[in-house]
Amino acid sequence: MARATTVQRIRRHAGEAVFLRVAGPDGPRNRARIHTAPGPRWFAPERPVRRVHGDASMFVGGLAALLLQSLHPLAMAAVAAHSGYRGDPWGRLHRTSTFLAVTTFGTSSDAEAAVARVREVHARIRGRTADGIPYRADDPELLTWVHIAEADCFLRAHQRYGRSPLDPAGCDAYLADTARVARALGADRPPESRHELALRMARYRPALRATAASRDTARFLLTDPPLPRAARLPYALLAAAAVDLLPPWAKAAVAAEVPAAARIPPLAARAGGRAVTRAIRWALPPAPPPPPPG
Repeated sequence: MARATTVQRIRRHAGEAVFLRVAGPDGPRNRARIHTAPGPRWFAPERPVRRVHGDASMFVGGLAALLLQSLHPLAMAAVAAHSGYRGDPWGRLHRTSTFLAVTTFGTSSDAEAAVARVREVHARIRGRTADGIPYRADDPELLTWVHIAEADCFLRAHQRYGRSPLDPAGCDAYLADTARVARALGADRPPESRHELALRMARYRPALRATAASRDTARFLLTDPPLPRAARLPYALLAAAAVDLLPPWAKAAVAAEVPAAARIPPLAARAGGRAVTRAIRWALPPAPPPPPPG
């Protein structure tokens, strides 16, 4: 009994530490509202987007998405100049994770309000790259790139590290679910199937490349994360799994920023990714039950 109590205490403390790191100090209150507030939702309980976004594989998929998104020079310029990811990386993570949770699990009214806030922020972001190319955060082309990079990486991570991977029809249904949120944000014809996703990825490929800003981001995320010493090893395994998840051309661009001595071979990266996602899944408490229909 004493051993069981000790294990439960370790599990609770570990789960709280991970959850607060991702969701922030307001995370517990936000989580309760998101999952228990009465009202219709954008997505029914059985929809694939709930399975994917509620799984610990998102830790790998989210990091992979940031790395992939950074390879679009205009998108990276906007992030570097306006997101504050270096000055407040955890604040940005808290906002992003809350947005995903609200639009996936929250009431329709809360999801619509979250989208409206993001669109308001995007409407104010304008600038030019170091080469003088103008950008704006509400450009449908950039919004679509950000979306497909996320959808691709989230789905890849779930299929490799998720508790219950989707069948082919479920993968297409997941993309159809996420397309609803992307359209609300202003994306241009977001893909609703794996075939459409592959076509859109191919269309963006000529514009994607490493830049000084993307290389700086890769170094920050992969070799110099703002984490305590105890979290560095599990994070390194997650980071290696995220890099391994990328398409070969993107993996080559990103992995070049990791010192040779710190590179983890693919098989070890996948084993580490499985171990860490299982540990996170074990530690995190289950979401509160949704309110009864009525």
